[in-house]
Amino acid sequence: MTTTTRSAGGPATNPVRRGLRPTTKVLPEHARAHNRSLVLGHLFHEGPSSRADIARSTGLTRVTVSDLVAALLGEGLVAELGVRSEGRVGKPATLVGLRSADHHVVTVDLTDDETVLGAVMTLDGEVVTRIHEPSAGTTGAAAVDLVEDVCRRLVDAATHPVVGVGISSPGVIDDTGAVREAPNRGWFDVPLAARLTAALGVAVHVANDANTRALGEYTFGGADASTMIVTVGQGVGAGLLVDGSLVRGRGHAAGEIGHVTVVDETTAGEDAQGCACGRRGCLETVLSAPALRRRVAGLDPQDSDAALASVGRMLGRALAPVASALNLAEVLLSGPPELLDGPLREAALATVRARTMPVIGHDLRLRMAALDEDAALAGAAVLVLSGQLGIT
Repeated sequence: MTTTTRSAGGPATNPVRRGLRPTTKVLPEHARAHNRSLVLGHLFHEGPSSRADIARSTGLTRVTVSDLVAALLGEGLVAELGVRSEGRVGKPATLVGLRSADHHVVTVDLTDDETVLGAVMTLDGEVVTRIHEPSAGTTGAAAVDLVEDVCRRLVDAATHPVVGVGISSPGVIDDTGAVREAPNRGWFDVPLAARLTAALGVAVHVANDANTRALGEYTFGGADASTMIVTVGQGVGAGLLVDGSLVRGRGHAAGEIGHVTVVDETTAGEDAQGCACGRRGCLETVLSAPALRRRVAGLDPQDSDAALASVGRMLGRALAPVASALNLAEVLLSGPPELLDGPLREAALATVRARTMPVIGHDLRLRMAALDEDAALAGAAVLVLSGQLGIT
């Protein structure tokens, strides 16, 4: 592929060739780490298996699988569970399984402005210990100190080895776990993951809250591999999965659907409410939980349903181009079910289907998220499973 580059305001310079061949050497330890993650991923998703089962599923040789399983047994991550019960010709196969309950993950959800929610979880997402710590809108350095304190208490509360810490945070967060901007927390260019890793002595992974909810729904909630989850709370955000991979975007800000303009100021006048981003008529100004509650306050059931359906149509207009561009299988709504699950959801789905090709919209599902308040915690656990064990 050839790309032509131009200087600012000037003519084209020499073309730059971008080759398709890798520019770095693949070392043996890279291959071993990849194969190790294949084995752990199989055991995580499929459950106890024989070494032959793992070899068939992963495409690895039996010798390689046996070597990796031996190493994982030594690390205490897997255990031999006895022979397979059903009768088969030949020597009975010994099953191995992931020791999910014998290892813990610490997870923290910072979505709520007033509360830090934390938990100690097993590798399969079961909550062992839970913390609700009032934060009273704490921001800046004090908020970082509070998160560190909650993480430390959770690490101390774990009764088994802690694999890592996962944090679900609002804001724009880069691949290193640095919070580039989270205005409601007063965080700008805060190296949160690096600071907490140094303070706790445990690997810490940080990602955007909507993204972690998407990961949680996909891994533990049965969501499709091509899914968008729209989170509705104090604001509106979205997490995107395409073919099972999280979409982050060039500036790590993919999913900022809340700041798409859906109310035309030129025709709506004062109905185009001002938004925290500085513009008017953003989706967040009509779809956030506070905005929805204001819209239906004092209305009788019929008028309330009509008001919610109106917002649903606005949401549908924002979702239609995304669903078409990515050919999504489903859209999940996460937020107050009494506001979202009814006329709003139904109107949004009808609008998406009316504005997309039948091949896109006919089978598209628009439903409530399967996980409750633990969705972000479950997604934070997935950050650790992926980052520390290679499980995806």
